[in-house]
Amino acid sequence: MLIGFDLLDRQILDSDGEPVGKVDDVELALAEDGTPYGAALLVGQQALGERVRGILGRWLAGTARQLAPERDRGPIRIPYDLVAEVTSAVTLSVRREILPDPPLETWLRDTLVARIPGATDAG
Repeated sequence: MLIGFDLLDRQILDSDGEPVGKVDDVELALAEDGTPYGAALLVGQQALGERVRGILGRWLAGTARQLAPERDRGPIRIPYDLVAEVTSAVTLSVRREILPDPPLETWLRDTLVARIPGATDAG
């Protein structure tokens, strides 16, 4: 598997086919024999900002850290054990509800989108 081709920027779907986000980065670990493997998918603006780098990357990651409930939480990690299938999208074996929401998306939803007339009526 080529991480940059097969995983990065792929849509992540939960077990019901609902969108979860995109793969912003991949956390690697070493097996006992020294072989690297994908340990987790990293999701959210903090992971994307650290991957993009530069001024835009620092701004994205910094904003995500400021909005996170715990500032030293780090990016959202989805253990690779939860990946059921990798095709044109990454399908998980769990539902979206058990995964944390990215802090920037939560802030935007609660602060901006909720104030739009009729926004709470959407099903």
